[in-house]
Amino acid sequence: MLDIADELDRWTGQGRDFAVATVVSVGGSAPRPPGAALAVDSEGTVIGSVSGGCVEAAVYELCAQALQDGVTVLERFGYSDEDAFAVGLTCGGVIDVLVTPVRADTPDRPVLAAALAAAARGGTAALARVARGPADLLGRALLVHADGSYEGELDGDTGLDRTVAAEARALLAAGRTGTFHLSASGTHCDTDLTLFVESSVPPPRMIVFGAVDFAAALVRAGKFLGYHVTVCDARPVFATRARFPSADDIVVEWPDRYLKRTTTDDRTVLCVLTHDAKFDIPLLEVALRLPVAFVGAMGSRRTHEDRDARLREAGLTDEELSRLRSPIGLDLGARTPEETALSIAAEIVAARQGGTGLPLTGSRTPIHH
Repeated sequence: MLDIADELDRWTGQGRDFAVATVVSVGGSAPRPPGAALAVDSEGTVIGSVSGGCVEAAVYELCAQALQDGVTVLERFGYSDEDAFAVGLTCGGVIDVLVTPVRADTPDRPVLAAALAAAARGGTAALARVARGPADLLGRALLVHADGSYEGELDGDTGLDRTVAAEARALLAAGRTGTFHLSASGTHCDTDLTLFVESSVPPPRMIVFGAVDFAAALVRAGKFLGYHVTVCDARPVFATRARFPSADDIVVEWPDRYLKRTTTDDRTVLCVLTHDAKFDIPLLEVALRLPVAFVGAMGSRRTHEDRDARLREAGLTDEELSRLRSPIGLDLGARTPEETALSIAAEIVAARQGGTGLPLTGSRTPIHH
């Protein structure tokens, strides 16, 4: 639901009635992850996707029905090869889809509207909804904030609400979307209730060091992938808004000094494109000791060998050096800045999702990890 928050926030602001279908669990090979959503308003306008096309028409009808009768439903879609006319996933997976009406008379509309507003402005919040349980609780929602406070109620049981808020806050702290199970009394003893939590966190950071032509292309690729992109270079003549119009931030500062003072986390991606030892070595000394998601550096094989030797002389350990992806990028035969940016972006996605970087043709690796 929160993955299409921008448009749904606009709809709620306009007072529109709509229904939203959200993937709450996935089994096997499925085209969209938990949290993927499709919404339909009272005029039949549709946005989003839950399956990339396989079951969209059936989910559209479920949304239309939910808008009409105001009833939340949970529907499972699986493999349909046995029946050519059945609605199902051709990829062989299984998805559970929670279809929730958001009408003027929906009790949880204020909570859902607040969650959509928070996600649309890039705020930190978690939306917890009952994905499986008694009919009177199905779809009920809590909006949980980073400090543990929450809005809404599930069934008037403050003990249950507090437990759900605490579990959702833990998922939010990790920036994760997922499910957990509770009994109706708010304990983990039984599995009467399944709660689905969508976490809204600010976009992850990509910091590109080196205001070169390759960096300009990588900034565009980073924005396409949903990163908040910063370009940092010590040379003011190169680090300009005219050269990097797509960047969120442009910083003129020595790279290592900036990295020491800026905020990073375990989703942050660091791309070092300067391939100049006076910038690279002090920068990588800092970068490889930070708990970030990805550290990559551009350069030839010879540059990499020289860089590795200098970093060892600076005291970095084998374990720390093993985190460095150098030369950065996958082997695509890239030559232009745009092709090189694609190569780097592909390696970042593979590292993030656990991909191999190998062609899917002829391989036995999973298509959807």
